[in-house]
Amino acid sequence: MRLLLIEDEKALGNALRDYLLAQGHATDWVENITDADAAMASTPYDVVLLDLNLPDGHGVDLLRGLRRRGDVTPCIILTAQDQITDRIQGLNAGADDYLVKPFDLGELHARLSAVARRYAGNPNPLLSIGNVDIDLARRVIFVAGLRVDLTAREWALLDQFARRPGATLSKPQLEEALYEFGAEIESNTVEVYISRLRKKIGSNLISTLRGVGYRLEG
Repeated sequence: MRLLLIEDEKALGNALRDYLLAQGHATDWVENITDADAAMASTPYDVVLLDLNLPDGHGVDLLRGLRRRGDVTPCIILTAQDQITDRIQGLNAGADDYLVKPFDLGELHARLSAVARRYAGNPNPLLSIGNVDIDLARRVIFVAGLRVDLTAREWALLDQFARRPGATLSKPQLEEALYEFGAEIESNTVEVYISRLRKKIGSNLISTLRGVGYRLEG
């Protein structure tokens, strides 16, 4: 997934970005509302992770502005404010979930995946295609009953397909899932990772539509 992390606490921001990148999610990290607006104007995100107390304003105001503009990007609020009224305010502003600091990183990832699946229209984390079984929640895959290990970027690519089975994804869409903001993108990177995935899960599972993109069959 391509994520936008809006967090002004540097130690926490660094830790969250490193963790999410290690989980295979391209993660852009900004520290204020101004930079968040600029990032969202130029990049489509799968989920926004939003702190509330930011140097140039309140996260709820940012979220309300997004929803007023018709932006339906899923949003999870991350905050130290644990009052029920704060939670109600955030959810009523359009947040999809709410985590109070300090939180467990594993719980954050589980909630992140659940929110993304709901928006993709398939809340079920289990997907079976032929002899391939994918568990998106546990991040495990079995081919003919045998577990297959994927790298973080291979998972990032497979996650895009698994959340949209049968949909055709363009090369730019897949590149967005592989790289954090500002990272150099080589011209053949998507092709390289598609080739690696085919070797691991089956050559006929991912189809190439020349000039259009790629599709997970089944």
